[in-house]
Amino acid sequence: MTNKIRLYFSSISENEAFARNALASFILPLNPTLSEVNDVKTAVSEAVTNAIVHGYPDSVGEVEIIAEIDGNDLHIEISDYGVGIDDLEKALEPFYSTRVESERSGMGFTIMKTFMDDVTVISKLNSGTKVKMSKKINLNSAR
Repeated sequence: MTNKIRLYFSSISENEAFARNALASFILPLNPTLSEVNDVKTAVSEAVTNAIVHGYPDSVGEVEIIAEIDGNDLHIEISDYGVGIDDLEKALEPFYSTRVESERSGMGFTIMKTFMDDVTVISKLNSGTKVKMSKKINLNSAR
């Protein structure tokens, strides 16, 4: 089965829950375990929060999610068109945050990598950031 969705929404914190739950609903036809659903929800929550907090620190912009199911492979792209990441290598390090004054832990990318099979981050200053994630959802009719 192949299926694809595309979502656009404003970069406001209220939309993080919408994105998380929309992706959880999108994978339901794959009959995922509760753990798999929670993994996807957690990773999406982190990526969307990063887009909102870091992509548009002083304004409201647009966040885009493209998700595709191909067989039992889930592919997700979460993009913002904001400020971009100045030092991507540094940003991917655990505990690094540019927003320490807002008590951010700097663990967003690490959390995404923990819960997804593959995570790639592409960013360009003043053009935005794209987080590409994938996860195999194990099909098992005995669930």
